[in-house]
Amino acid sequence: MPDAYDVIVVGAGPTGDTLALLLGQAGVKTLVVDKAPEIYPLPRAAHVDHETVRVFQQVGAAEAIMSTCRSADRYDFLSADRQVLMRFLMAGSPSGWPASNMIHQPSAEAALRQRMADHAAITLRPAWELLDYQTGEAGVTARFQTAEGPQEATAKFLVGCDGASSKVRALAGAKIEDLQFDEPWLVIDTIVQDYSRLPSVNLQICDPARPTTCVMMGAGRHRWEFMLKADETPEIALDDAFIAKLLEPWNVEGAVTLERKAVYRFHALIAEDWRFGPVFLAGDAAHQTPPFAGQGLCAGVRDAANLAWKLAAVIKGEASDALLDSYTAERRPHVKAVIELALMMGRTVCILDPAAAAARDAHMLAERTRFVEETPGQGFAFPPLKSQAILAGAPAAGELFIQPWSEGRKWDDVAGDGAWLIARQSVAPAPGLTAFALDDPKLAPFAADFARWLEAKGAEAVLVRPDRYVFGTGAPQALAAAWAAALT
Repeated sequence: MPDAYDVIVVGAGPTGDTLALLLGQAGVKTLVVDKAPEIYPLPRAAHVDHETVRVFQQVGAAEAIMSTCRSADRYDFLSADRQVLMRFLMAGSPSGWPASNMIHQPSAEAALRQRMADHAAITLRPAWELLDYQTGEAGVTARFQTAEGPQEATAKFLVGCDGASSKVRALAGAKIEDLQFDEPWLVIDTIVQDYSRLPSVNLQICDPARPTTCVMMGAGRHRWEFMLKADETPEIALDDAFIAKLLEPWNVEGAVTLERKAVYRFHALIAEDWRFGPVFLAGDAAHQTPPFAGQGLCAGVRDAANLAWKLAAVIKGEASDALLDSYTAERRPHVKAVIELALMMGRTVCILDPAAAAARDAHMLAERTRFVEETPGQGFAFPPLKSQAILAGAPAAGELFIQPWSEGRKWDDVAGDGAWLIARQSVAPAPGLTAFALDDPKLAPFAADFARWLEAKGAEAVLVRPDRYVFGTGAPQALAAAWAAALT
């Protein structure tokens, strides 16, 4: 008989590992497989935002991951002559973590893998490659090729977190919406010997002669990305002499050494549906975005956080299977907005016609107050979630809830996992909810922050989902009843 699990996660990158950790913390028996024998050792994703770090906090990996990060407080789009065309300021966040953080992906994955070892409910199987799966009334039976020969496992659900070339997506027959962006870029990762000779903010150089990205990374790294011209093949672009000439204007010889070079086609794609019965897609298997907003990894981790609590609730009998339909309903519009932001940035950067670039520069420079934001921001703003698992019409419904900090203590750690009901006055316990009143001693260090939040929303109470999004605001008893109805 094949081994039986609650969930099979195919793909042990950041999305799959985060999903497995959230499921494991909930006591969900989870098998995680990956066709690679070990973590990919070179940098790939460069950025995580505050919300992503908050999810890493939930699985106990935030401190380890942040220890290898560099926080970025500014993101500038510059003309060829280095005038500021557009600026994003990253100062503070509703999560308490820095809004923008530059990572070293292998270090981040290692921190997640280390946490996985602490959960008896999680089984990790590297060097297991998915061959196919079959679905039935009981769930999914998956077949794998391994060093020990073919293996099988069964589960109630299977989630494909297996990247841009997803086998799960192909087997599911998912249809893809192409958002019409396809550009070749050379990505250069370097190890830094002298930070003083490098920019201390993230840059997009909107130069029609060669659109260029220059960004910080974590763990002693720095990245450049150069758009390739029509006659520049990957073979030409990957030549060390070609790379040296591209870096020459940056005057970094002796300040950095080359670690990785790769040619990518930046795509904008999104699956039309992310659920196929007991099978789901997440991360790059469900969507691919150009990197200009730094949201690729972040979007995958949001997928994991959104899906994990819903799977756990259904598996434990606390919610009906219909709750899982809210996954696509909530995440797809959110990710599409993320991709559209990246497309706006990319189309601003990737103008190659000199006359068109000059017109762009003149327009943006003439409206500097619109395009160059001089007041502190909190990263990028995305639309609120909407589905049957969000209380329609309630103030703040579908928004990410705040996480106050007090003397190093973080509210999420104090409150614990699960859904919360935070009210001005004491409330009766409700099934499946942890209730807090503003006069609760446990809440005292954070009470003023929550009082201000409730006042701003004109609300008596707020119900916060396990993924830290606001289910709704209103009267406590009504919220508890609406939450129970949403689950069932």
